[in-house]
Amino acid sequence: MSAAPGVDRARTATFGTGGAEPYARALRAADSGVLYLEELRDDESLSQSSMDFARWNGAADRVDVALLGSVRGPVLDVGCGPARMVRAAVAMGLTVLGLDVSPTAVELGRAAGLPMYEGSVFEQLPDEGGWHTVLLVDGNVGIGGDVTRLLARCTELLSPDGELVIELHSDPTRDHRYMGRLVDIHGAYSESFPWAEVGLSGVSRRATDAGLELRHAWSAGSRRFCRLTKTLT
Repeated sequence: MSAAPGVDRARTATFGTGGAEPYARALRAADSGVLYLEELRDDESLSQSSMDFARWNGAADRVDVALLGSVRGPVLDVGCGPARMVRAAVAMGLTVLGLDVSPTAVELGRAAGLPMYEGSVFEQLPDEGGWHTVLLVDGNVGIGGDVTRLLARCTELLSPDGELVIELHSDPTRDHRYMGRLVDIHGAYSESFPWAEVGLSGVSRRATDAGLELRHAWSAGSRRFCRLTKTLT
């Protein structure tokens, strides 16, 4: 795994916040365009990849709906962003809560009548240990830049018979930790934050240490997922 200088130092920075706030601006504009995730080293850009903000900001697609049809509530959608999964879950009759650190995302979700909670997954949350399903989709397994820590935290949130559903990197061997920032098409950028990209191999290696075991992995179109449950003792 590649370690990024400054990841621990920037532990409190979160996805897309600070700076010129391109993420919040795109949310408010209901932007159908693209945001870019830059990998940084010593504040210099090493690479840039597009993030499909149009899909995040749109309605749930057939893959999203099929995923929600395979889980039970209550559901905690970690890093829910524009809340497309929350909206779809409510429409399907699931008990759900969207969690996001972005005040803008939470404000817009609440304005649409959706159940939202502003905060970090690493803070004290409602119904600790009572969530049957915790979702980490749209790359959110990268939250905080420390996948082992995030998996362990999600284990604490799950009910005894609960499950963690993760959307993985398309490359099963991808296991990369770095400092990143969001940039929009106008060049406005956020503060830097720790992030990670991980495929099935990396999640599988960390599952045991987090008190989890792999139950199922599958593909849906170009997207990859896995389902983890608490290890039986």
